Amino acid sequence: MATHYAIRHVTRFVYATPVTESVMELRMRPATEGGQRCLQFEVDLAPKARVFAYRDFLGNWVHHFDLPRKHTKLAVTARAQVQIDPPIDYPASLPIEAWREVDAWDDRGDHWDLRRPSHFAEWSDALVAYATELGPVASRAQDPLSTVRMVMHAIHAGFVYAPKTTRVDSPIAEALAARQGVCQDFTHVMLALLRRIGLPCRYVSGYIAPKALGDDDGPTSIATHAWVEVLLPGLGWIGVDPTNDIEAGLRHVRVAVGRDYADVPPTRGVYKGGATSTLEVAVEVTPGEALPTLDPAVGAATWTADAEAPTSATDAAAHEQQQQQQQ
Repeated sequence: MATHYAIRHVTRFVYATPVTESVMELRMRPATEGGQRCLQFEVDLAPKARVFAYRDFLGNWVHHFDLPRKHTKLAVTARAQVQIDPPIDYPASLPIEAWREVDAWDDRGDHWDLRRPSHFAEWSDALVAYATELGPVASRAQDPLSTVRMVMHAIHAGFVYAPKTTRVDSPIAEALAARQGVCQDFTHVMLALLRRIGLPCRYVSGYIAPKALGDDDGPTSIATHAWVEVLLPGLGWIGVDPTNDIEAGLRHVRVAVGRDYADVPPTRGVYKGGATSTLEVAVEVTPGEALPTLDPAVGAATWTADAEAPTSATDAAAHEQQQQQQQ
């Protein structure tokens, strides 16, 4: 049976003095791909502005707008209704010969940008040392599917999930040194490890529902989430979640994919003015088929679990990628 979620994602910027213009792009529309369908999606802005949309080079929906008048607040509310079909059951393993097809992708140059290090999933000295520490786990000693699962288990067992210990722009060396971090760190470490052995993989941004449907009838406050999708011979793209040590399933709502977080922040933009800013982010998911209301008061102070509430313009810009331009 398919699962339905109604999702509301609210982002609010508050400026100390009026700014004269805000230009922003959003990656908040859930994907329609595989067993997931986005049945409805709406964006509401306060103050009002006309919203346009396009698909980026990875197929993600990008909504963008220009607000060219003075304002001291900006609220972005994205609402979506999503259907997710039960995931398929993957085999216990693949033939060891499946590595030959992985090497054939390399020979043809297929998925080149998803097999190389990226800004946040770099092959740093700390990453190479961690791969050496894992030994056969992070190698081709087993078939590709078994290797992916072993790496997921190893990261989950070896790192402590610790909110507020890293930033969205933290290099993986920080998480590797402390052996703790948040879902973004777990995901970047796994991307780097798998790419070093030739597997194409991508960063997935989205949401995860923390409770099984039917636990209660009300909305559930959740965090934005991140996990890995890896391309495997004969299976296609499969999702794996090292933070929770599970394969992506009915709890995972996919929004966008990229080489790492730098490709898929929920908001990215600039504003004109000399004001400092603060940021509020709230995400709410309700089991069911009804689109959530636009009540702006709901969730105003509910922070995502993967980031500390910013207290300065610099923190706000790092968290949701809005930058300041002096007039």
